[in-house]
Amino acid sequence: MSAKLNKLEEMLQPVVEGLGYEFWGLEFRSQGHHSKLRVFIDSEHGISVDDCEKVSRQVSGVLDVEDPIQTEYTLEVSSPGMDRPLFRLEQYEAFAGHQVQLRLRMAFEGRRKFQGLLKGIEGQDVVVIVDDHEYLLPFDAIERANIVPVFE
Repeated sequence: MSAKLNKLEEMLQPVVEGLGYEFWGLEFRSQGHHSKLRVFIDSEHGISVDDCEKVSRQVSGVLDVEDPIQTEYTLEVSSPGMDRPLFRLEQYEAFAGHQVQLRLRMAFEGRRKFQGLLKGIEGQDVVVIVDDHEYLLPFDAIERANIVPVFE
């Protein structure tokens, strides 16, 4: 995670948790005037639009005062959803046994994309089984990871 994202997380996590929600993670997509800061929140009881609005007001106030992002951006607060992104090692561990889709920053054994069964973690590696082959993927090499929803 970049230093900028670490700083944003350190600034915003206490705000979200102070309102009684779980801070799931954040993304910043820099796209000129269309940049977006997305803050993911969660709760045992699910997340409503009112929850997102409440957190958005507080987070927006902190961002206005601290001004950590020098470009124009849009703030979005949302639930992680069924295809929830994974940001921290403990989240990978908690979702062991689920299908996961991963994209690496650089190719590993000739590929960047993996989809398979999330087995868990070993040290700083994420263990994924793809087509009966077990991969140990370095956590720091993962660019993006999402749970693949299963509908039965």
